[in-house]
Amino acid sequence: MTAVANRRPLTWEMAAGGSHALATGVGDVGTVLLAGPPAAAGAESLASHLLRLGALPAEAKRPAFILKVVADSGLQGRGGAAFPVARKMVAAAAGTGKALLVVNGSESEPASRKDWTLLCLRPHLVLDGAALAAAAIGASSAVIQLHRGAAAPSAALLQALQQRRAADLSDPRFTISFGPPRYVAGESSAIRAFLAGGPAKPAPRGGRGHGPGSPPLVQNVETLALLALLGRFGADWLRGFGTGASPGPTLVTLAGAVDHPGLVAEMTGPTALSNVLTRWGGLAGAPRALLFGGYAGTWCDGRQAWGLDLNRESLATAEIPFGSGLVGVLPWDACGLAETARLLTYLAQESSGQCGPCVWGLPRLAKEMSDLAWGRVASRDVRRMARMATELAGRGACHHPDGAVTLLASALTVFSDEVVHHLRQGPCSRSGRGPVFPIPERRDAAWR
Repeated sequence: MTAVANRRPLTWEMAAGGSHALATGVGDVGTVLLAGPPAAAGAESLASHLLRLGALPAEAKRPAFILKVVADSGLQGRGGAAFPVARKMVAAAAGTGKALLVVNGSESEPASRKDWTLLCLRPHLVLDGAALAAAAIGASSAVIQLHRGAAAPSAALLQALQQRRAADLSDPRFTISFGPPRYVAGESSAIRAFLAGGPAKPAPRGGRGHGPGSPPLVQNVETLALLALLGRFGADWLRGFGTGASPGPTLVTLAGAVDHPGLVAEMTGPTALSNVLTRWGGLAGAPRALLFGGYAGTWCDGRQAWGLDLNRESLATAEIPFGSGLVGVLPWDACGLAETARLLTYLAQESSGQCGPCVWGLPRLAKEMSDLAWGRVASRDVRRMARMATELAGRGACHHPDGAVTLLASALTVFSDEVVHHLRQGPCSRSGRGPVFPIPERRDAAWR
């Protein structure tokens, strides 16, 4: 089953039992995380939220109950790594010093909109989940981390917090923190470093990324929204959605050459990728390629991926990362090498500059790919680029270079025909097409 939402305005559809019905307005039958009033109503009020779902049960705020129900559910984090939520909570609850919960609403992927949608339309669902997570680890305070410039989520959250204070809910002390709008600044160790007073840069591999004491528990917005429902309805209810290996509803964002870039889809069960892209992306058939997992993700041949189910389990079997839940569509009239060059250039510019691979390696790879896309290169240049990418893998201070290397390696495989054409005849006519995926204009280069 699938329910979808377009960002502006939000338009939803649902599929059940093979029968597809078109509906408009948020809150149609079949939605779970995104159920509720229509998009035109804006952020759901506390009164509407409580009328629809009821108050959190008193037992749901007991640490032992929360930790057990999360463990029994098998809930995985929705921030990209799919790490078991229970393990993170147990570690945080057993820590020393003052506990702190961080609600990560940074959403650093430029084309992703799932956290934006939850924060702007269902803020109380996220805040309920945050209250439960804070109770589980014994935290009296919670920080909501956003990027600077996130005006709409900030406004919705401020209104929601005012409503909750007026209702005298037993919440932790919420504060909103604004970090730099940089690609790697939303990584959990970068957030911990920022909140500790340092630059919002990822910690070196194995590093702490925070001050003394136990690290704050950083949880993604979608994860906390699921926790709010899990606390009300229990582990068995959650396992009734999704798949055995990845229980619960999952949000994805469709990007690129689709009818409505930024459309958010809620996957409540096994759903064919082809079904999602034809009915909600507006595609008539398989595209040239698909980008999975975000800008530092993996290209896949559109025809080969067309028959897959859109869930972590199915994609993992095909060695495709689900990552942040971004599914990007590259059309047949676009050049995959040119699009990869744009993405690599962006990733190189957004590195934190803490190691050689980021300072020198990524800019060099971006230039080499740009030369292949728009200039004249020889076969030896492509071999050198591939060799350089192999040498960079795993050598960065953080994992940012690894993602860029994965993107490049997949491009050389999926777009091998274009590589041959560019080597023999120079840039193809499609390389002059405009960008398929949005590249943010950097207006704030600070790391604090």
